[in-house]
Amino acid sequence: MSLVFSHEPVMREEVLSWLVRNQSGVYVDGTIGGGGHALAILENTRASLVGIDLDAEAISAARQRLDSFQPRVKLVKGNFADLASVLDGFNIEKVDGVILDLGVSSHQLDAAHRGFSFSQSAPLDMRMDRDAKLRAYDIVNGFKPSELERVIRLYGEEKMAARIAGAIVRRRDVSPIETTAELAQLITQAMPHSMKHQKIHPATRTFQAIRIAVNRELDTLAPGIEAAVAALSTGGRLGVISFHSLEDRIVKHTFLDLAAACVCPKEVPYCICHKQAVVKVLTRKALTPSPEEIRRNPRARSAKLRVAERI
Repeated sequence: MSLVFSHEPVMREEVLSWLVRNQSGVYVDGTIGGGGHALAILENTRASLVGIDLDAEAISAARQRLDSFQPRVKLVKGNFADLASVLDGFNIEKVDGVILDLGVSSHQLDAAHRGFSFSQSAPLDMRMDRDAKLRAYDIVNGFKPSELERVIRLYGEEKMAARIAGAIVRRRDVSPIETTAELAQLITQAMPHSMKHQKIHPATRTFQAIRIAVNRELDTLAPGIEAAVAALSTGGRLGVISFHSLEDRIVKHTFLDLAAACVCPKEVPYCICHKQAVVKVLTRKALTPSPEEIRRNPRARSAKLRVAERI
């Protein structure tokens, strides 16, 4: 099975210019994926890098791609929300920067056997961590109708969630839905005629929703951001690249919460909460890819980068 992760890192130049402040520091790529951002940091600095990913295939590929930069690279299979224990295992107290590139990687989308994409027929899987038990198959064929609808509506922001969930339940009552192609066709057939020929495939939002539920992506995002900030040295920076509004909303509000000082009600004459700001948000508005990058890499079109600095 090929371990080639060939995708281009999204917003590479922006990540370098906003995050890298210490040429000989320690940086963390919390979602190393194809290793693109990690490679950019290692090529342009003398820094050390810790790479984390839930996907064992990504770790193997990154190990091969970054081998020439040893001993500056440390890699571990895990979740970026567990950054504190990862760094403790390497006896690292503080780092100078963290990059989180959220969502599914190009390799995961392109590897048919992983079941992330409806462009190729494959078993319904979608696990980033292949050791995890819950698969897309289990959600599609096992969740109660109300829970299935909730997942599609909440995580996919899909207006037709009830209609799609109903079609899935009726179909699985006859026989299990086994493949991505079966599911995509079922979703398409369930859509009103007017929604079958839009710019994005009718199954896009539902596949996103199921993937997020399988991997608990939104559950670990805020704790992961907090762990990253806690690991930063003063002046260190965290950059988070998100690809849809659900992620970006969590990133934005978590940054604002960490940047807020006293949150006592206005009627309280003096501060009793003792909350202190721990970051300064550097990106008032999220940064987006240039038109040139989007032309070169269409998958970058929905990317948003937010950056905060530890104070």
